[in-house]
Amino acid sequence: MLFRLNEGIAVLERTPATFRALLGGLPDSWAAVNEGPDTFSPFDNIGHLIHGERTDWIPRARIVLAQGANRRFEPYDRFAQQRESKGKSLTELLEEFAHLRAENLTALRDWKLSERELALEGEHPALGVVTLRQLLAAWVAHDLGHIAQTTRVMAKQYRDAVGPWRAYLPILDR
Repeated sequence: MLFRLNEGIAVLERTPATFRALLGGLPDSWAAVNEGPDTFSPFDNIGHLIHGERTDWIPRARIVLAQGANRRFEPYDRFAQQRESKGKSLTELLEEFAHLRAENLTALRDWKLSERELALEGEHPALGVVTLRQLLAAWVAHDLGHIAQTTRVMAKQYRDAVGPWRAYLPILDR
């Protein structure tokens, strides 16, 4: 599927509500579990998405759009949420994420990006030259990946509880 900005925004604007519907009001036991070392719990996922709202997608898009002498992105700290989310509740994180996402989507819409601008290039520290279109498509895929990751982590909590139905629930073994 070719990336179309309006279709990407349609997903990006739904992500906060999706996480709020999935996680809001649940006992902490659902939000705190993960799949082992260096993996994310649902709580971690929200903190990770918040960090991305602040330091990744829109800030990197601004670098590309500026077309300055230095188009290289700063490296992204995948685990920044471990220190940034300390002391916060899941409810606070869900609200913060929704607020930051709304601000970022307002900025994205206000840019009224053309095909020419979507083809502009920046430099990712590990991937090399990337286009704005690729960056924005990755933002959408990243959201969907963390929604899938969150539901997978949650489902695995019942891996043993489902008994023989496990044979019909492949999510429990991914």
